Amino acid sequence: MRKNKNNMRHYNQTAGYRSAKRALILTLAVILHSTFLATASRAQEVKELENKPKIVVGIVVDQMRWDYLTRYYERYGDGGFRRLMAEGYNCNRLLINYVPAVTAVGHTAIYTGSVPAFTGIIGNSMYFDGKWDSPVRDLSVEGLGTKSKEGKASPHRMLTTTMTDELRLATNFRSKVVSVSIKDRGSIFPAGHSANAAYWMDSESMDFISSTYYMKALPKWVIDFNKQKLGAKYLKEYGRKKDKNGEYVADFWELLYDAQTYKQSAGLDEKYYDQRTGTILKYIPYGNTYTADMALAALKGEKLGLNPENVTDFLAVSFSCTDMIGHKLGPNAPWIEDTYLRLDRDLKRIFDALDAQVGKGEWVAFLTADHAGSHNVVFRKEHGIPASTWPYYRIMKELNDTLKAKFGVAENPVHSLECHNVYFNDKVVTTPEMKQGMIDLCLDILRKKDIVAYAFEPTKIPSYVPEPVRTMAINGYNPKRSGDIQVILEANVTEDYDDGYKKNYNGIPLGTNHAVWSPYDTHIPFVIMGKGVRHAWDNSTHTVNDIAATVCALLNIQQPSGCVGHAIDVAPKCGQCSKK
Repeated sequence: MRKNKNNMRHYNQTAGYRSAKRALILTLAVILHSTFLATASRAQEVKELENKPKIVVGIVVDQMRWDYLTRYYERYGDGGFRRLMAEGYNCNRLLINYVPAVTAVGHTAIYTGSVPAFTGIIGNSMYFDGKWDSPVRDLSVEGLGTKSKEGKASPHRMLTTTMTDELRLATNFRSKVVSVSIKDRGSIFPAGHSANAAYWMDSESMDFISSTYYMKALPKWVIDFNKQKLGAKYLKEYGRKKDKNGEYVADFWELLYDAQTYKQSAGLDEKYYDQRTGTILKYIPYGNTYTADMALAALKGEKLGLNPENVTDFLAVSFSCTDMIGHKLGPNAPWIEDTYLRLDRDLKRIFDALDAQVGKGEWVAFLTADHAGSHNVVFRKEHGIPASTWPYYRIMKELNDTLKAKFGVAENPVHSLECHNVYFNDKVVTTPEMKQGMIDLCLDILRKKDIVAYAFEPTKIPSYVPEPVRTMAINGYNPKRSGDIQVILEANVTEDYDDGYKKNYNGIPLGTNHAVWSPYDTHIPFVIMGKGVRHAWDNSTHTVNDIAATVCALLNIQQPSGCVGHAIDVAPKCGQCSKK
């Protein structure tokens, strides 16, 4: 019996040892497996951190409405807009979240991920030292490639950093950042404070110029590019036709296709088209082609995307002629459709060049807009759609006439209504009491107008002002640079592009404008494609500030100093990585 008990005890001990041994082996296996997974995960993380695109190309199309992507889709080729949409992440509901929706503010918001309240860029013209000036004007620098004042420009009035600045900082300034646009502000703000170069067009010579803010002299490749005089060549190709008396019979370029094929547009002779375009490169689509030429020259001349330090470069390109043409014609002219069909070809040239120089799958490009634009007022009314105009000069005259009579002053107290802000003339309005009295009287006048939804002092926004307008007004207000009264127009109102004493030719509002809170002006495209980006269609709502946050997240770099956006998850999902 004792023997059996001893055997049983020995068996139990042996079984216990075996069980403990198995448990130890299992524990060690789990630890080793976990260590292996952690090591593999860390290796994958390191790979992802190092596996950045060789270049990012930021494309801003001035005054591009979001619906131009879908409206002309059937007519686009496969290599431009269609390639973007087919390969990229499509944000279909990206909105500007401030007022005013204008060029300088839009380019700044895209690249800073911020709003005018922080960037300090509140309009295309701003009030400095008692006078109006461009937000990029800098008299402390000299122009390069020009003797005109157009070369005296820099980003010194922008108060925050950009995604391009943060890329330079993240790589200890080894990344190259180059920016190109016909408009100075369309190049300077995307370039940021620390760019290697920003180039814009001199109006008279049509050469691309820069300033001593960026460099001591233009690079040889820029000088050689300018020697080709492509601007003059494109103007000659413009080819306006003359009648037997030598008079121009049409002030528009010849369409790519038969006019009958432009089914998404109105007719050729609508009364609301402004035919006073003249022979100016900014008002014809060849100006966009010229911009693409310069971008391609920069890509090659600076060897962008081939950085020997193995860091990401950045090329910012802003197409400005779409805005100038849009102002003259409005969104429904066949020449607008034609402009985008031509731009589609220029985008293909850029994407093809990136494939050839940098390599397919090695670069990222995104396309967006600084603002959109409303349909022409006459066009809307003809189709029973509510529409009115904001007659800038007439309203300013009414305010000044009333204030002068009430307060007994000789000069105009209201200096400007820039971007629907009331700015007072400090030389006339000399005391706080006088200013407050004038503010109260202006508010009373403005609030009685049918075209005005709300008018208020920016620091005293009434509780009844609804969202999203309330937030847009707050985001657009900078206490050191904005006006004393902010005006919010009704949703159907467009600022009259050529109002006032010019009378708009027989009283007809020509072309179109932008700047207001309506989605007509604030719904813009955002498509991003390339390395580390999946194809998807996103119908959730995002803001323009999310663009910079998204690009910075993609590059694993710090967000700009004033960024208020949120990164959109554009990375490939599980199972998609092998396809990238």
